[in-house]
Amino acid sequence: MKELLNKDVLQLQTSEIRAFNQYAVDNQASLFLTLGEPDFPTPESIKEAAIDSLNRNQTRYSSAQGSLELREAICAFEKKTNRVDYSPEEVMITVGSTEAISTALATLLNPGEEVIILQPAFPLYRQLIQMNRGVCVSIDTSENQFQLSEEMLEAVITPKTKAIIINTPNNPTGTMLDASSLKVIYEAVKKHELFVISDEVYNQLVFTELPKPLSQYTDIKKYIITCQSFSKPYAMTGWRIGYLIADQEFIEEALKIHQYVLSCVNTFIQDAAIAALDYDVKEMLDSYRLRRDYVYDRLRAMGVDVELPDGTFYILPSIKKYGMTSYEFCKQLVLDQGVALIPGSYFEADDYVRISFCVDRNVLEEAMDRLELFLSRLPKAEEQ
Repeated sequence: MKELLNKDVLQLQTSEIRAFNQYAVDNQASLFLTLGEPDFPTPESIKEAAIDSLNRNQTRYSSAQGSLELREAICAFEKKTNRVDYSPEEVMITVGSTEAISTALATLLNPGEEVIILQPAFPLYRQLIQMNRGVCVSIDTSENQFQLSEEMLEAVITPKTKAIIINTPNNPTGTMLDASSLKVIYEAVKKHELFVISDEVYNQLVFTELPKPLSQYTDIKKYIITCQSFSKPYAMTGWRIGYLIADQEFIEEALKIHQYVLSCVNTFIQDAAIAALDYDVKEMLDSYRLRRDYVYDRLRAMGVDVELPDGTFYILPSIKKYGMTSYEFCKQLVLDQGVALIPGSYFEADDYVRISFCVDRNVLEEAMDRLELFLSRLPKAEEQ
């Protein structure tokens, strides 16, 4: 059968994160710090808005671009949170940020054109670039505190470079690109006319002050493509709704892809998203901050090298001193202690493992206790 199928599709990988999570399930792990899914229920006001919409029989097609009311609400939200002016014509409602990123790449890329990612990076980017017949070019930021320098960026730019994807705060590190890194990208956009695909799904889950976003620079605004999701900040992972913001001409072209693939996003879910934009995520954020601090302090007490995340609900400790690959480390932790983490190799960071701390505090405490026991029995690389 496979010889009859699209060769490009055959080259794609299924999600390694989900595959490892299933490996842990199959091997009777009991504590899962694997998936990036909030442990909160969707807030009542959002659910009530969806129910009200259904009761009003809002079940017909919406505009392919998304309802005008939601797009206007998004413009008001972006003005309030990021101090950037957009018109509804610059907004397209999508099935989560994944569709937003995929549609952006499909609109941008000609075969063989290059897209830069900053590793550690969410593995979705590489697969979507490949799916859209682009070439993924990685910059390893792990030796530069997960930040970007002019030398690092200029070293990989070629005549084929079309765009750079940034994710700040980052999955899996939790680190935000600082003002200096963003300035480097700003200058490269001006110099090389690069597009920036800014994956901002975690920018409401930030524990410190956000630097000035690139979209505030009016002289490069037409090159900035913002991809956003309701999943992480509002605990709506199963609702599948997000949005794409870009120059109006770009949106007009992206809409061709969107409407033929999806027609439109569910009407009643769009109504729920309007309510979500009025919801204050502070309670969730405060809870994530407490859990971040707890995990960070426990890891440091174990002697683990780790950076304090600026945002998200992930932390990326180094396991380099133990002389194991990240897959070996995580596999052995499942088998020995029933604790599931995610190998850093899936993010092009094999010296690290990702811990997702968006789980119940009791689960975190037990998982940290078992991890500490596991580490206490591991010889360090210099001792082997």
